[in-house]
Amino acid sequence: MEQLEFFVVPSPCVGVCTVDEKGYCKGCMRKREERFNWLTFTPAEQLHIIKLCRQRYRRKMLGSRIEQQAESDPKNPQQDLF
Repeated sequence: MEQLEFFVVPSPCVGVCTVDEKGYCKGCMRKREERFNWLTFTPAEQLHIIKLCRQRYRRKMLGSRIEQQAESDPKNPQQDLF
């Protein structure tokens, strides 16, 4: 049984509609299908998509931090291998 939503789930769009190399919007981290079909999804599906977008954003930020750390850490033993 699906939970009833009393309010409309707002779109996570922030107006930065550019796609990255993985196909996610750089502004809201939604896939193309998620952006184009937003109004046809149920509120539960929309909330799930927002949760996925948050996970994608965290993963993206974690990945960029790891890359920055590797570049700035000259004592990293992995750097000696290459």
